[in-house]
Amino acid sequence: MEIEFLGTGAGVPAKHRNVTSIALKLLDERNKIWLFDCGEGTQMQILRTTIKPRKIEKIFITHLHGDHIFGLPGLLSSRSFQGGNESLDIYGPKGVEEFVRTSLRISRSRLGYKLNFYEVTDGIVFEDHQFTVVAKKLDHGIDSFGYRVVEKDHVGELQVDKLVAMSVSPGPIFGQLKRGERVTLPDGRVLDGKDFLGQAKKGRIVTILGDTRYCQQSIELAKDADVLVHESTFNKHEASMAKDYFHSTTHQAAEVAQKAGVQKLALTHISARYLAKEAIELEQEAKEVFPNTLLVKDFDQVLVPFR
Repeated sequence: MEIEFLGTGAGVPAKHRNVTSIALKLLDERNKIWLFDCGEGTQMQILRTTIKPRKIEKIFITHLHGDHIFGLPGLLSSRSFQGGNESLDIYGPKGVEEFVRTSLRISRSRLGYKLNFYEVTDGIVFEDHQFTVVAKKLDHGIDSFGYRVVEKDHVGELQVDKLVAMSVSPGPIFGQLKRGERVTLPDGRVLDGKDFLGQAKKGRIVTILGDTRYCQQSIELAKDADVLVHESTFNKHEASMAKDYFHSTTHQAAEVAQKAGVQKLALTHISARYLAKEAIELEQEAKEVFPNTLLVKDFDQVLVPFR
């Protein structure tokens, strides 16, 4: 599981930062990619990575401000041109379906695959045997959501060496034992799969927030996360301005990480007025409160390891 930042800027594109888009790469887990927001130029950013648009399985939109959605129609069209034929799920606030379908209709764009839209409200928005995704509304003037991606726990590895030492031959029996089943061997021995599994691995948690003021919902979504992605539009001295514009400061993002007990904080949605030196200062400000902080740049990749 790896997070790749395709755009880390706020409001408008800049030479050194494109607007918001984040790829959660689940290539080992399900050979798919989940995209969070799709600002203008996202498909151009993708061209500079190894990401294949046809691998994008789901797109989660945090809110409907232009710097988070203006890249959607182009990316969806290009995905079709490039051979994508599997259906694609789009999750977001009310209005995202109207925006996408209107853009495609007026431009007479036809897709070679099906779009499925899911209007997001507080609670579980997706769940299968591998992942659960929970959404909560944040504080941003318009509906803006954060997403908590929770991986299901991994069953321990089958202890093959132990079975071979007991003269158990590889085959369907190994699969049964891996599933924790009880198996009777031809010689009458009964094996319990639970006795041949290594230690289970706890699933990982990634929290990706939309634009927001400091709020309790952010802390709840980020609880015990391995990685928290939080906007940092203003420096620590601009709390009043951040409140007026429904955004967060470096210290506020770090306070969320600290109170939620996360492992790593990644700061994004950086204003274009903060250049290289100023950006370093933003990171240092956050580290005053939460030391394990990284202020990300476009194309940075953050691994989400098992603990």
